[in-house]
Amino acid sequence: MWNWLRQIKDSITQKTTGLMRMQFWREAVEDIYCDNPPHQPVAAELWRAVKRHNLTKMWFMKIIDEREKNLDDRAYRNIQELETYAENTQSALLYLTLEMLGVRDIHADHAASHIGKAQGIVTCLRATPYHSTRQKVFLPMDICMLHGVSQEDFIRGKQEKNVRDVIYDIASQAHIHLEHARSFSKKVPVKAYPAFFCTVALDDYLCNMRKVDFNIFHPSLQKKSTLLPLHLYIRSWKKTY
Repeated sequence: MWNWLRQIKDSITQKTTGLMRMQFWREAVEDIYCDNPPHQPVAAELWRAVKRHNLTKMWFMKIIDEREKNLDDRAYRNIQELETYAENTQSALLYLTLEMLGVRDIHADHAASHIGKAQGIVTCLRATPYHSTRQKVFLPMDICMLHGVSQEDFIRGKQEKNVRDVIYDIASQAHIHLEHARSFSKKVPVKAYPAFFCTVALDDYLCNMRKVDFNIFHPSLQKKSTLLPLHLYIRSWKKTY
């Protein structure tokens, strides 16, 4: 369901179509929790997962509601708005993952909240070059204004210092969330760690960003890291996130 919702925005040309698809999933979730799932493969598997793991309906609804709000093609007004979007999508997905792992723990939830926000911020950064080619910019406007950077600067692929300063500020916020998530590590059940291994990819991207001095358009940032599987194995072996 996550992939279906994620792809809706990029696959539609009219907002009305997107709203109809969101409404389908909203009704599908309602039917799933009434033990009457629609005859659709993804919905059927979701119903089985809900029954098997007693998943919380609220998290699905938060994801759908936030994705629906995000159908509007406009930049986030500030970093807090981006974090709210990330909390209601990425973090909500992590809460569901924890439930599937059999983890219901307040410290794990706190870590998931911060990791989800970091993931949402990094996703926004990673997508910036792609969105720029489509004449769209979604980076927080307050940070852009602080450094005197316009949306046109990103659309033109400018790499001046003030543009890089915008990226630095946003990336720093993702890093702060990762550090906060790790501050709970001694209290988070080891059983929850598999849900948090996405931090490997986040760390890798932020590290590569530093290497290119926060030039969001550097070609190296669009390449897949061949060492990610190794880093994931090491993180798993060390039982850290």
